[in-house]
Amino acid sequence: MTVHSADKARPRVRFNPFGAEFRRDPYPVYRQLREAEPVHRTLGMWVLTRHADVRGVLHDRSFGAGLIPSLVRRQAERLGHDDVDRIERLGRKSLVFTDNPDHARLRGLVNRVFTTKSVAALRPLVTRIAGDLMAPARRAGGLDVIADLAAPLPVAVLCEWMDLPGELRAKVGPWTHDIRFLLEPGLMKAGDFERVREVVDEFAAALEVVLAQRQASPGADLISQLLAARTAGGDALGDEELIFLCIMCFVAGNETTKSLIGNGTLALLRHPDQAALLRERPDAVEAAVTEALRYDCPLQLTKRLATRDIEIDDARIFAGDQVMVCLGAANRDPAVFARPDEFDLTRTDGGHLAFGHGMHGCLGGLLAELQAEVAFAHLFQDSLTPVARDGELDWQDHSFIVRGLKSLPVELRPAR
Repeated sequence: MTVHSADKARPRVRFNPFGAEFRRDPYPVYRQLREAEPVHRTLGMWVLTRHADVRGVLHDRSFGAGLIPSLVRRQAERLGHDDVDRIERLGRKSLVFTDNPDHARLRGLVNRVFTTKSVAALRPLVTRIAGDLMAPARRAGGLDVIADLAAPLPVAVLCEWMDLPGELRAKVGPWTHDIRFLLEPGLMKAGDFERVREVVDEFAAALEVVLAQRQASPGADLISQLLAARTAGGDALGDEELIFLCIMCFVAGNETTKSLIGNGTLALLRHPDQAALLRERPDAVEAAVTEALRYDCPLQLTKRLATRDIEIDDARIFAGDQVMVCLGAANRDPAVFARPDEFDLTRTDGGHLAFGHGMHGCLGGLLAELQAEVAFAHLFQDSLTPVARDGELDWQDHSFIVRGLKSLPVELRPAR
């Protein structure tokens, strides 16, 4: 891993991801940390903000990703809850939180289904769903980009891809919102554990019925494809593991895709020259999504656990230490990106870490990008153009690792 020397003479910077000011704009703090204390010790963990260090930890397999399940158990015991076995299993059997050999086994199965070709084939579906969501907004002359487009789109797309029955689809969004606590168990209160346990049981029971139907009569949907991949590969993946995989598709993909669309739309509204470029050049929509991911990525922070002693920038990190890698900070590192605080669709320097890096790179990244491309095309390449309504922005506060807006109301006016 590349190490660097820090300027120890500079004053310490306060890193507080729970504060309202940080939620509004974390980038000044990231900049100060990169410059003054890029390997920062606080809140019982190490905080890394430089691109090289963040990428290095994500690439280094000696930094484990299986921290969350143990934190779930620890928080449950602290709050007097002992009935969390299934919740813990959901974490331990989820790609996001597993290390090898489990990770390689699960990823090998899923990689046979989440291919570039299979995701690209979903474009007509995503376009239809986004069009249906936008139709009322066109009639009304405006919408809340979050509530009316960014939030329902990823849930609807996954429901369609899995071909879930109609009576189940209305429940999936609220269930996903409740289970999101598993990504940040330290924020869970006693009532949250009870609710998550109930939801996981309800969600799993509903998917057990769907799974049995697909085993008896497979189709072209995602669940049938996963079953076929399991059979073709001779894998011993169990039914519960497959159900957990489907649940985590919603949990891992919903908040991040919603925030990508919301954050990217806000960036384009704040940079009308870039929005005009996107309107003039339909082929720039991919660049718009890539730049949105770099400029204001939805997943800002993620944790790893050191499994061996290592030095980074003269700081000794011991086996068992928690390491917080700041993806949002890495994506604004001037050592990698010229004019990092500028939103520029024409930039040629790549290498953002919004989807992570290495073996835990986001499996659903291609699908998230596709949905954002379609959303931006509907918003900025249509006969109507969005104009932000006056008012202070309200950033979500139910998560400190995901950065996203609670709402983004816009008017739709005729494009000039």
